[in-house]
Amino acid sequence: MEQTIIALLLLVNNEIKEARLQPDLSTCLKGKRIANRDVSDNVEYRCIKSKAELEKNIDGSYSIKKLIME
Repeated sequence: MEQTIIALLLLVNNEIKEARLQPDLSTCLKGKRIANRDVSDNVEYRCIKSKAELEKNIDGSYSIKKLIME
């Protein structure tokens, strides 16, 4: 299922290592502030609004299968 989402990205050396689905922008920014407290030089957190392909987990929640960067 393709949908527009808010995601918190973990970038290491400018490469996306993890993308976490967020319910809204304020929650994403809060998570980014908390994560940036213990960050090294080559790690960056970023909130984005993008299209993504989602997959349904066994517990009924959704996770990001693939980001669609346009």
